[in-house]
Amino acid sequence: MNINDDLEKLLNNLPFFIYQHLSTYSNKEKLIEIVLDLGRRPEARFTTGPEYLSQKVISWQDIDYITKRISKFSGENRAGIERTLHRISCIRNRQFLINGLTCRVGRAIFGTISIIRDLLESGESILILGKPGVGKTTIIREITRVLSDEMEKRVIIIDTSNEIAGDSDVPHSGIGRARRMQVPKTELQYKIMLEAIENHMPQVIVIDEIGTKLEALATRTIAEKGVQLVGTTHGNCLENLIKNPSLSDLIGGVQYVTISDEEAKRRGTQKSILERKSYSAFQLAIEVNNTYSWTIHENVENSVDLILRKNFNISQIRNKKKNQKLFINYKKLQKDFLIKNSRFLHKEMISIHRNWFEIDEPKTLNLLTLKNTTLIIYPYSLSKNLIREILTKLGNKIIITTQIKQANLIIGLKKHLRQNFRLKNLADKRSIPIYTINQRSIYQIMRLLQFLIS
Repeated sequence: MNINDDLEKLLNNLPFFIYQHLSTYSNKEKLIEIVLDLGRRPEARFTTGPEYLSQKVISWQDIDYITKRISKFSGENRAGIERTLHRISCIRNRQFLINGLTCRVGRAIFGTISIIRDLLESGESILILGKPGVGKTTIIREITRVLSDEMEKRVIIIDTSNEIAGDSDVPHSGIGRARRMQVPKTELQYKIMLEAIENHMPQVIVIDEIGTKLEALATRTIAEKGVQLVGTTHGNCLENLIKNPSLSDLIGGVQYVTISDEEAKRRGTQKSILERKSYSAFQLAIEVNNTYSWTIHENVENSVDLILRKNFNISQIRNKKKNQKLFINYKKLQKDFLIKNSRFLHKEMISIHRNWFEIDEPKTLNLLTLKNTTLIIYPYSLSKNLIREILTKLGNKIIITTQIKQANLIIGLKKHLRQNFRLKNLADKRSIPIYTINQRSIYQIMRLLQFLIS
């Protein structure tokens, strides 16, 4: 990863006794923020924990020294430093005088989204969830750069608090070729969102911190016009969003419905239940657990339905190790009485993946018996080099064979396999499951293989 933090520009605006301590600090790259409160010792917060910077307490002169060297504070009590991503927030007393400052370090980290690069290539709208300080803004900034520079899409950023592109009329280089629309007041964010779609013809709109019902409704309006969305919002997981009345519209909204006695008995629920109200504005949801572990919901609508029914929820866990190797696992949350046999679970899992399906289901469910064995794949009408390239990214032991007799799985293009009755008969005799994909897409093949090896 390549990190651009312009930390020296932030330190130059601090009183000398604080600058002197931090400039000689060995682990400056772990600095998160600097807290300065009147009458207290200055404190630096690192990823490893907090640390005092001096025995001297902060005075009015120290706070005044900093505020005169940065831009003016907005109505949200936020300010910045020209051409950087740093953010300074203030605390005021009853007379509106500043008596505390939080200096947040902004970093452009290139390569941080390699863990979800295949999801970006799908072209689907992505919602990023996470608690404050987990790095959502850093992630969305790098997504913006990849979409605009590497995928050459027309990207517009709705930058409410100038966190994504910095506090300057000239946006930070960390966003690539994307364009940025600043928001004069927070309550006007939803209007700027609609203005972007009406005036500037974007292919992708990036929104940081969707937080009100009006913004959620504007997001749905943009989704209806066929524009790809990338947004962030506060919340640890999808369940938090479902329970938030202001933001639940982002994932379709929820409503109470009354079902018949027979249906309630079949489901084992009350007659009045919660159901998703409409389609979701986002097709993918990412829960950022920490820097190296993300939970992926590949189909938001299915995930929401399963959570509301309290059945079982299948989500993907992506872990990135320090050696840059990616590990993908599937997490299944379910109630035992709902899963009466493995065939039901298998079909439910298949329905989640819309880009591929099984066209030849053997008499015995081979996929379950293959769980602890090596997958030997016979690729039909697919480039072996393409699959080998995907396998190197997944880092799993899967064997490619040219002999059907040796294979325990067949993968191929739908249009080619549909007419090959000889291959289907041979696979049926040997109880080899056949999976098809719609097109030669790295994304589709990777999702299929991820499911099979989980």
